[in-house]
Amino acid sequence: MEVDEISNFINSEKLSYIYMPTEIVANLVLAFIIGIAISYIYKKTHKGLSYSQSFMITNIFIAVIVCMVIMIIGNNLARAFALVGALSIIRFRTVVKDTKDTSYIFWSLAAGMASGTGSYFLAIAGSVFISIIAYLLHITNFGSIYKSEFILQFRAVLKKEEKSPLYDKIISKYAKTSTLLHAEPSGDGDSIMLSFDIVMKEDKRHDEFSAYIAKLNGVSEVALIAAKYDVDY
Repeated sequence: MEVDEISNFINSEKLSYIYMPTEIVANLVLAFIIGIAISYIYKKTHKGLSYSQSFMITNIFIAVIVCMVIMIIGNNLARAFALVGALSIIRFRTVVKDTKDTSYIFWSLAAGMASGTGSYFLAIAGSVFISIIAYLLHITNFGSIYKSEFILQFRAVLKKEEKSPLYDKIISKYAKTSTLLHAEPSGDGDSIMLSFDIVMKEDKRHDEFSAYIAKLNGVSEVALIAAKYDVDY
């Protein structure tokens, strides 16, 4: 009786391991390659100042690890529930700065799952298709409201006798709209660092605008940053 139970247990374990060594290596290599491709697309299409090298590496790890998890589960339902219970204790508290980064995480998850199940065509074709979509959205700047929006930053010396600073007149001349985003006085109180959201007039040049601001007396550290790529400030 005991021999039969042991034999049945061994047979059931063999059924749960449905991957040959060559399949395991092929699945992991494919997940790794697609993970690198995902990270490369992320690097080339990223916009803004929230770029993270660690996020690129994380995408590769996610694809490979999910591939391993899928192969561990195989066709064993009990093992799937055991993994769910084990992974449920993990808590992630990292805040994703760019909502688009979430889509790359799901892409890595899907690629890892497809690779782990041996769905090579789906993993490759799906990743190629998503890459094309990401590149097209990037080069067309899809969803952008303004193509002439900038962040203007500069330091101005505080002058009590001035009711209307000269930089206000220059901003009004060149900007369609302007919004004060940030004002930070210096430690001695003699100057202030200002940040404006600027939408340029269509007939005005941004390089000429920044040059005029820089020539003003009492103005220094002038920086004009293109804000059409969702700049974090």
